[in-house]
Amino acid sequence: MERIEEAFEAVDRAKFMPENVRHLAGYDQAVPIACGQTISQPYTVGLMLQWLNPQPGNKVLDVGSGSGWTTALLSHLVGPKGKVYAVERIPELVEFGRDNCEKFGVKNAYFSTAGDELGLLEEGPFDRILVSAAADKFPEELMGQLKKSGKLVIPIQSDILEITKTSEKTGRDVRKHPGFVFVPLL
Repeated sequence: MERIEEAFEAVDRAKFMPENVRHLAGYDQAVPIACGQTISQPYTVGLMLQWLNPQPGNKVLDVGSGSGWTTALLSHLVGPKGKVYAVERIPELVEFGRDNCEKFGVKNAYFSTAGDELGLLEEGPFDRILVSAAADKFPEELMGQLKKSGKLVIPIQSDILEITKTSEKTGRDVRKHPGFVFVPLL
């Protein structure tokens, strides 16, 4: 948890919020950013990062990157030898997140507009995958983009699933953390 707390101190949430809502940056709540999307509640992001456990040098996929805040946190956690691939469906948010990360000095993050397939198959496999929006059902295509022993953290309806891939095929260890609310995965 100490590394995550250090990342939260290093990555100022306010710098990833629209100017008209920056005064809410210190509150532990989700805040609207644009296009019906939000920057997530810090408490929830902290838990998700703890469960994801990104390590220095990891290659990480950040699905639903929004404002770029989680991308910058992941960038800090994986360090200069790691890479973060940020994917977002809304082009305005891809630009907003990329600009925020560039202004903040993030050098190891790469932004893409999501296509029809969930994730970023051409850049996989990944050591870690973080999804920051709720799916109705588990998207199996993400498991194929995860390395063996890799971790995936994803909201499914009102639960957050913490998944460790245990084999190249379909083996996985799943922990369910109930009681969360997210914007829908588009």
